[in-house]
Amino acid sequence: MPSTPDSAGSRGQSNVIGVALLLAITVIGIGGMTAGIGAVIESNAASADATSVADGFDDVLQPSATTGHRTGEVRFTDGQLWIKPRRLRLLNDSGPIETVAVDALVYESGDSRVAYHGDAVVRGSAGSAWFRSPPAITVDGDVGGPLLVNAPRLNASHVGIGGNSGRPIQLGTDVTHERQSLGTDSYRIAVETSTPGPWKRYFEDVGATVETTDRAFPGDRETSVVARIDGDRTAYLVTHDLRLEVGYG
Repeated sequence: MPSTPDSAGSRGQSNVIGVALLLAITVIGIGGMTAGIGAVIESNAASADATSVADGFDDVLQPSATTGHRTGEVRFTDGQLWIKPRRLRLLNDSGPIETVAVDALVYESGDSRVAYHGDAVVRGSAGSAWFRSPPAITVDGDVGGPLLVNAPRLNASHVGIGGNSGRPIQLGTDVTHERQSLGTDSYRIAVETSTPGPWKRYFEDVGATVETTDRAFPGDRETSVVARIDGDRTAYLVTHDLRLEVGYG
């Protein structure tokens, strides 16, 4: 049956609508693909920044192996460096016997986070964090063997520095050490932290008994992981004063 003018016009109109819909779907698809690629690029850049900062912390902040001046730098394209107050405590059955203001140097950019805290380098945030470098706490494998706790004090003015300039951030330390023998006793270690998971796993790995991951001590901003070291031990506390300076290189 021959096409009528109306039916031909309808087919033409349908073709135009079909082409328009196809173009719209294509544009939406390209837009979604572009957004996805952009998100991947941003994620990769954030991961690269976090890795670079962790490398810098590992390289520069080595209080147990340093005496005197040491300088180095960290680099990132976006984010901030902060000093956040943190405390490490040694306790016996009577309560805290030594408290050290160890503080933490923290890099944050969106969901990316790296912290130097207690001589450990921590990647990730609460609920999904891990040690890039473990802390310098040594528990002798023999019950009754010695306990050695290294406690780095950043001793820095409160720092907030960063942005997206890409300029290197210089870290400078002037390290001194103080060693104390605390005698023989039954000890617990409490670490104030916003990322309790890695500390809990670490203490379990060295044979300590984790009593709690959320004990609140007066004056602290975060709760503490508290681990009991089995048996009476002779404990040594080595405090490393970094006198940390942070600024643009």
